[in-house]
Amino acid sequence: MTLFSLAPGTGRRARRRPACRGRVMVFGISSLPRQSLEVLAVLGRWTQVLMCVHNPCQHYWADIVADRDLLRSAQARQQRRQGAPREISEELLHLHAQPLLAAWGKQGRDFIGLLDEHDDAHARQRALAQFAAIEQRIDLFKAFGGRTLLQQLQDDILELRPLQESIDLWPPVDPARDASIRFHVAHSPQREVEILHDQLLAACNADASLRPRDIIVMVPDIDSYAPHIQAVFGLLDASDPRYLPFSVADQGRRHFDPLLNALEKLLDLPQSRLAVSDLLDLLDVPALRRRFAIAEDDLPQLHRWIRGANIRWGLHAEHRASLDLPRQADAAAPNTWLFGLRRMLLGYAVGADAAAWQEIEPYDEIGGIDAALLGPLVQLLDTLEASWRALREPATVAGWCLRLRRLMADFFASDESGGVGDRGGRGGGESGDAYTLLQLDSALERWQEACDEAALVEALPLSVVGEYWLSRLDEGGLSQRFFGGVVTFATLMPMRAIPFRRVCLLGMNDGDYPRSRIPMDFDLMAHDYRPGDRSRREDDRYLFLEALFSARECLHLSWVGRSIHDNSVRPPSVLVGQLRDHLAAGWTLAENGAESAGGEALVDALTVEHRLQPFSADYFSSHAQASALFTYAQEWRPGGASSTSSVSSVIARPGESRPDAGGLLPPLLRDEPLTLQDLGDFLKQPVRAFFRQRLGVSFERDDVASEDQEPFDLDGLGRWQLQDELIGAQATAVEQGEDLVAAREGRLASMARRGDLPGGGFGEALVDDLLAPMDALFERYQAALACWPQALEGEEEIRFAALVDGQVLEIADWLGNVRIDDAGLRGRVVLESSELVKNGHYRGDRLIRHWVRHLALQLAGGPLTTRVLSKVGDVELPALERGLAESHLNALLAAWQRGMREPLPLAARTGFDFLKGGGDAARKTYEGAFQQAGEVETDAYLRRAYPDFAALTASGQFSDLADSLLRPLLDAIPASNKGRAGKAAGEAA
Repeated sequence: MTLFSLAPGTGRRARRRPACRGRVMVFGISSLPRQSLEVLAVLGRWTQVLMCVHNPCQHYWADIVADRDLLRSAQARQQRRQGAPREISEELLHLHAQPLLAAWGKQGRDFIGLLDEHDDAHARQRALAQFAAIEQRIDLFKAFGGRTLLQQLQDDILELRPLQESIDLWPPVDPARDASIRFHVAHSPQREVEILHDQLLAACNADASLRPRDIIVMVPDIDSYAPHIQAVFGLLDASDPRYLPFSVADQGRRHFDPLLNALEKLLDLPQSRLAVSDLLDLLDVPALRRRFAIAEDDLPQLHRWIRGANIRWGLHAEHRASLDLPRQADAAAPNTWLFGLRRMLLGYAVGADAAAWQEIEPYDEIGGIDAALLGPLVQLLDTLEASWRALREPATVAGWCLRLRRLMADFFASDESGGVGDRGGRGGGESGDAYTLLQLDSALERWQEACDEAALVEALPLSVVGEYWLSRLDEGGLSQRFFGGVVTFATLMPMRAIPFRRVCLLGMNDGDYPRSRIPMDFDLMAHDYRPGDRSRREDDRYLFLEALFSARECLHLSWVGRSIHDNSVRPPSVLVGQLRDHLAAGWTLAENGAESAGGEALVDALTVEHRLQPFSADYFSSHAQASALFTYAQEWRPGGASSTSSVSSVIARPGESRPDAGGLLPPLLRDEPLTLQDLGDFLKQPVRAFFRQRLGVSFERDDVASEDQEPFDLDGLGRWQLQDELIGAQATAVEQGEDLVAAREGRLASMARRGDLPGGGFGEALVDDLLAPMDALFERYQAALACWPQALEGEEEIRFAALVDGQVLEIADWLGNVRIDDAGLRGRVVLESSELVKNGHYRGDRLIRHWVRHLALQLAGGPLTTRVLSKVGDVELPALERGLAESHLNALLAAWQRGMREPLPLAARTGFDFLKGGGDAARKTYEGAFQQAGEVETDAYLRRAYPDFAALTASGQFSDLADSLLRPLLDAIPASNKGRAGKAAGEAA
């Protein structure tokens, strides 16, 4: 560090004014523009101005950096290094320059050069005697020692040591003993933070004197890393031995304060679609829930109502029209909030099974004590509409202050303001809400005072007012928690050059650091550089140099060096690359006391390539003590599980024992009998059943984005649901002797009133597609019913039990729609909404649930024939002997018991194609082919357990399971049905 004493420029004499008491101290500033230094120099006429400047080199080094001619001055504070010529040509620069200082030090060079212009040599000479009297120095340069690689690098820069001298001076490096510099390559920011947590725990374990306050972690953008920091460091309780206290500095308030996020959404109401996700985001804010008396536990119920009422976006038709969309005739346009609220209120008023009223379809899921939640929802939407109308119009400063204070009062109730608490007795809230609201009010007050002083009377738009108001809370202040006695996470920014024992730099990715800023068109400084001008990239280079000097014991550098998608290599920041190149050029690796061939081996030894996932087996190897890959996240450790690759070998539900030696979980004990639906779902997707029923794991995710979009073109599942509903309504009409066309039209009208059908021509085209197969389907349905003209009353009880490996498994269910013919033979006609024939072949997987019910009915009342009708293709399952049906059910129950202990290697579609076409056909069905999605690609559970056909068949069970569970169904499809498959497919086409 260097101490400068500033005085006015020497070009003219200035009259000395009476001295002021005290002095001005400038500390920790890395750079100042020339104008600011001139102000301080003029201030030096009245008082002493002392500047404490961080200088990375104790010798004169201004001529080793680009643009050196701009800083030619008559005097220089520092002396040239011994042996250095006064003029260094570019050809000889490598003999006298330190490469990293030349690459990163331009900003510091400029600042020190500007200070030389104003440094008062006479004042410095007077101060030298005073400092000597107290045994202190003005220039506080101290050698680093050179015991570790980091100290050697720092000492090279301090001494302006060229590369060749470093090569001659420093010995080979032993990474096993010298951990002062480490590079860590990760796959994502989340993994970077997880790796950092493990590394810090290891450092604290190795050195009992290391405290959290001795560690700083810096990133290019703290706002992007804050969620990952909270997810890793904030996951553990203070009682956990792995807990490390931490704080996050430099965050903008809008990035972590939910109240400000909600306020920003509210200020955006005039331009907002107000989609379902927007309102749910608002309800996540405790202060807003308190204002409307909505408990956090009520949110899932509200979400179900909103989804059921088919709300998507927009307050009403007028709101949509304000976004430059065509105005709809009905104020309650389909899929708007007004549309959904009318459905909810009517459903609550008239109850279940009520008819539509004034073209409003009642939503009848609201009733009982839960109906009280409807009131706060209506109040919230009314308040949103009033705010939307108020914020659309420009207003004067005083008018905006009134509106914005009303906005805060209408939507937020802090825990200290006497607002309504959450229903159900939960009245607590976030302790900072009251302070945030107070800050917002104070910001409005200061803005109004400033506008009054400026006599601003013009009306202003919301776009000007809202952003300025919120930006007041994003300004930095003394309340930023930096250097707070814990592990500090901060942004790489000036005034961070404070010594820490461990300095960790995360996010050192190519393109992310040095950070870039696109210059404005009118930025003349970008084309006419002068010393002292700010440059974001030069700032970052110098910050990197300061961070290197701030590290006293260890420098931890990490970046996303591998793609999370395909593991391809991604380069680090150019600064990290320069550092690695310099280390490779100046140092070598020591191996068993001998020097290695080159420095590349050293850089490789200092670099740790981490795995994609924290639960990788490499982190739990038997040689973990000697490995660079380790983790303290013991929750990922398999424990005493066997080494089998089976999913069940490493997962057990709470309260259950671990898998046995064969990798099987203990048998699942059920409190209630199995239903036919349970067995049908299992046989259709056994791996999915294992994950969901045994492990309680679901890979399906709600598509939140789809809830915000009104339907224009439905996907396959959406079309199937509507067509299934239409088929059910017409089937009921047939049973009750009603008109099919009337039933069909009535159900379509109900769908339109519910908002399930797109509007205009989209809806008409969809209706045509839905109705296309109906006439032919129900003509065949009525003909099939005529084969068994008499319907039996009520339902038949299904009871069956089997002993499987000492465990009694029971089936209990009820089935109806059984019919008999004139001879007393039993039959059942079932409508299947999916197509049974595809590409000229019957889809056996779509008959599985019907097959399970067909087997059960053989035991209830005697032999029975089941005829399954679909839009494309019909199948008649013949009656079976009781003993054969029992045998099939016994095999299915045994498979279910086994399938609850491990994921059975069976996929239904693949299994049927294996039985019909062999292994090659099965592989194609499972893994897919050109323009054909494989079964594993459409089933996340199969993809997790058996990622390819080889894994599915590796155990040898696949063929046996397909033969025992699926072949009986395949054989039950009569040859005549199989022959008609191609014809049915052709007719459908």
